[in-house]
Amino acid sequence: MTELSGNQKRKMRSASRMYAVQALFQMEHSGQSSDTVRREFLDFRFGAEVEDGIDMQDGDIDLFRKLIDDAVNWQGKIDQMTDRALVAKWPLGRIDPTLRALFRVAGAEMLEGEAPPRVVINEFVDITKSFYPVGKESKFVNAVLDHMAREARPEAF
Repeated sequence: MTELSGNQKRKMRSASRMYAVQALFQMEHSGQSSDTVRREFLDFRFGAEVEDGIDMQDGDIDLFRKLIDDAVNWQGKIDQMTDRALVAKWPLGRIDPTLRALFRVAGAEMLEGEAPPRVVINEFVDITKSFYPVGKESKFVNAVLDHMAREARPEAF
């Protein structure tokens, strides 16, 4: 097996974050368990050929599993952090399900992950831009995640 470059590892971690957001969205939307959705992603999405030689990015399986597990296990705490970061007029329940999933995965990584908060914020702002290429969602996500990061890891600022 060949050793992966730093850039390949970074791309795999980024892909895992994106897949984790998609998986949490799917869990909420379909009512499926985390085990069922995790298995589907690992079997059919990580590195899968989609069409005519176009492959989906392979992911960091350990990071993907950890993000899903931590987002589920710490959901109450993450949701409370997110609520505090949102303005009073926008409780988490009124947030788009994609953004809700994104906040949960990002919150899990801030609470339990190894990456510095600024890296987590940048990664999830980039993911937001892939879901919402036009609009102000990425600025909104940046502000909410910055607030969450300062609560979760104040020593990093």
